[in-house]
Amino acid sequence: MAYVPGVALLAALVVGCSAGADSNANGADSKAGSPTVTPAPPGKYLTLPAPCRAVPRSTLKDLLPGAAELPGDQQDKVFRGSAAVTYDTDRKVGCSWKADGPNATRSLSIDFERVVSYDPAVSDDDRADTVYAKKEKAAGLSSATPGPPDEKGEAGEKSGTAKDPADGDTDATDSAGPSPSGSSGESTGGAPGSGSPEEALPSRILDNLGDAAFLKDLPKKAGSTAQHHTVSVVFRTSNVVVTVRYAEQPALVTQVPDGKELQEKAQALARKLAETLSE
Repeated sequence: MAYVPGVALLAALVVGCSAGADSNANGADSKAGSPTVTPAPPGKYLTLPAPCRAVPRSTLKDLLPGAAELPGDQQDKVFRGSAAVTYDTDRKVGCSWKADGPNATRSLSIDFERVVSYDPAVSDDDRADTVYAKKEKAAGLSSATPGPPDEKGEAGEKSGTAKDPADGDTDATDSAGPSPSGSSGESTGGAPGSGSPEEALPSRILDNLGDAAFLKDLPKKAGSTAQHHTVSVVFRTSNVVVTVRYAEQPALVTQVPDGKELQEKAQALARKLAETLSE
């Protein structure tokens, strides 16, 4: 039997391993010409603000006038707000406030959602735009696409009724057909005796607020004795989607909330939040 010295055997093994590694490297590197996927850029925002401190106290006093009638300790409790219960405060946070006044109860809530895309081919901003578009569609609205806005809604989520601001939404009661062209104080002759402000202030897409925004107006339900009126403003800035809800419930059923005031104050707060985020 032939005897192979240990040194010779070790040298043979090293040569064999080197050859195998070279051939494997050549085989793997032969595919180096295949295209590589460049990860989409991350969103602008990596954190969210503390929601219950996002609204200045002076603004809360204006939005919740009933709080001014309360003793100091109760005012402090109202203005502290109630944080929303969420399971991931890096991704979603919120806060709500409520104050009962002699004439009406006002309530306010804000929600921040930071959208993260786990698909390297889809940016956080694009994913956030999809989240926002679903909310916009659920409100019965649709942003105008490039080109003549009445001809077609080419994006997958855009419906063919994009130019009807809120008329197609099942929970909107302002479908009597007021023109959305902006004469905010005029009655357009809907139902008898209906000259209420909300009829001339429909839900609509908003300009100059974040990257995209809309307002959803929810006056009282038809046939309901309660005069509860809610306004929502939703906007997206980069990879964060913000929702502001502002509502009034008059103390008497004969009192009708001022829809115009609610809309103006909800929009003003949304713009302040957008400015705070961009700082």
